Amino acid sequence: MNPQTYIFIGPSGSGKGTQAALLMEYLKKEDPAGPDIFYLETGKKFREFIKLPNHTSELSYNIYKSGKRQPDFLAVHLWAHIFIESFTGREHLVLDGTPRSLHEAQVLATAMEFYNRQKPTVIYVKVSRAWAEARLHERKRIDDLKPEEVTKRLDWFDTDVLPAVEYFKSNPLFTVLEINGEQTIEQVHADMIAGITR
Repeated sequence: MNPQTYIFIGPSGSGKGTQAALLMEYLKKEDPAGPDIFYLETGKKFREFIKLPNHTSELSYNIYKSGKRQPDFLAVHLWAHIFIESFTGREHLVLDGTPRSLHEAQVLATAMEFYNRQKPTVIYVKVSRAWAEARLHERKRIDDLKPEEVTKRLDWFDTDVLPAVEYFKSNPLFTVLEINGEQTIEQVHADMIAGITR
């Protein structure tokens, strides 16, 4: 199997991280001798970044605590730096939680073109706001405990991230799969695999 690119987008609580993990298991099972997998989860990278002892990390931490979206330049820096330092181009590429804005999507498209990634697949795990809120409440991660912060994150998904999804839909260089995330984990996975193997 040639190296493939998968970009997971969905609101907090949509289960995109779970589906990304299941996709990676599927890729390894289907082609054990195939390409390695380069996985990048930007939320985790931001949580690591805000713990660093520097001025930028302190400012980023304040944004994190407020529940607002991190600035585009910082998000792009995080994943671009990792690409430059570690990406060989021979791996399957799985991005989880990137991009988070239209501008970041446009920059990511230039990176995909630069690395000659053919027809990346955007997997949009679509769920209602009520579904996302219920899943976040069940998850009980520390940044999901304050309802007002959850509201802010879901708000900026609607205002900032959805335009990125529309951008990918209108860009012929990408394939967009819109998956109903309000199903069992197994059914979401099955729909995703059916979509990418179609």
